[in-house]
Amino acid sequence: MSGSFFMRPSYDLSMQMPDKVNVLLIGGGGREHALAAAMNKSPKLGTLYATHMGNPGIAKLAKPVDVPVSKNELYRLAQFCDKARIELVVIGPEDPLAEGWADALRKKSDGSDRMIFGPGAKGAQLEADKAYAKQMMKAASVPTAEGKVFQKFEQAQEFLRTRDELYVIKATGLAKGKGVIVPKTNEEGIAAAKDMLVNKAFGDASKSILVEEALNGTEVSVLALLDGHNILVLPPCQDHKRLGDNDEGPNTGGMGAFCPADTISEPVMHQIESEVLVPIADALRRDEIEFRGVLYAGLMLTPAGPKVLEFNVRFGDPECQPLMTRLDSDALELLWATSAGTLDQIEVQYSPQPCVTVILASKGYPESPETGFPITGIDDAESIDGVSVYHAGTKLDEDGNVVTNGGRVLAVTALGDTMDQARQRAYEAADKIHFHGMQLRTDIAKNAPVASV
Repeated sequence: MSGSFFMRPSYDLSMQMPDKVNVLLIGGGGREHALAAAMNKSPKLGTLYATHMGNPGIAKLAKPVDVPVSKNELYRLAQFCDKARIELVVIGPEDPLAEGWADALRKKSDGSDRMIFGPGAKGAQLEADKAYAKQMMKAASVPTAEGKVFQKFEQAQEFLRTRDELYVIKATGLAKGKGVIVPKTNEEGIAAAKDMLVNKAFGDASKSILVEEALNGTEVSVLALLDGHNILVLPPCQDHKRLGDNDEGPNTGGMGAFCPADTISEPVMHQIESEVLVPIADALRRDEIEFRGVLYAGLMLTPAGPKVLEFNVRFGDPECQPLMTRLDSDALELLWATSAGTLDQIEVQYSPQPCVTVILASKGYPESPETGFPITGIDDAESIDGVSVYHAGTKLDEDGNVVTNGGRVLAVTALGDTMDQARQRAYEAADKIHFHGMQLRTDIAKNAPVASV
């Protein structure tokens, strides 16, 4: 699915992309390493600066920002952008989007606009506030699970005890992809609600919770780029959220992904576009929200049709890794067009080769990851044809060695002529990497359709 467009306005010539573009990349995870690697292939890249040089993968591709990077000192980052002549800011993670970094960095000192890839704080509410997102979906008649918002545990408990059907418990705020509990009984749901509302399991993110009907079906991810006027639907991906094989264990930020995912038929994709993406894009415009970035719809393909589980406002991690690896077009041009409102003026091409990403995680992830252990074998893994290894939770120790520094450590990503070959390469590469307590799923893309190029 190459994409669709719902408006073609005229554009100011000042929005045209310069011959060379200086870029500031905000964020330091595997998603941002993948974005940095993709942008570095562009002949139009001037200098790439990054806020998180502690990521060894990003550090090889970018120059450091020479001011403090903090939400409380965004004026200093704005001054840096002026000094370094930054024309495009790419914001990767959800937290700075929700905190309004896009709004703070949009204006240059001369009053002109700087291109920002990522929505402002109002648009970021689609992810940062699940109650707000649910309200917008209902107002736009977007199919979604029925749900109720609670701030008091006693009220949530009373609601769940009077129900026979199962409900999912969600923190309404940002919880790093871990604030969703899918209980097997409503008693487990009550315990999860208590953990969030009373024990503050996710801090401010669980000051209120969404108690939502459990949907049955196949879970899929559909990512689209919105530029304020146009929608470009990206190749469908499938994430693997559960920690263990066969979708067992707790929810995580994602243990692997593959692209393209043939789980979604073309008629269903058209239905998702017309019933989900376009209505939400229209609703954003009605609310005078200039949304320029990624709209990520997590959906369940139910017997009654696709229903939205949640929205994100940035590239998924690990979906971003196979998407950027498969991208044959100029990534910098794509990010610029999204920020400038000119998506309908470019052609976007992806490699016909499928791609598989396998996450290598620390022992104890997602609850209490153990870190600080040396990592070996990354170079050996990348020597395999079609393999890229993206750094996520890593850093350099005092001796310059790469060590673990987070829950999800590396994203081993491989292209292949078939999905099976991509999968084999990814696991062959993963076998060459070692660190204490390393855990991974062994069934990423195992049941994906095998299609030859």
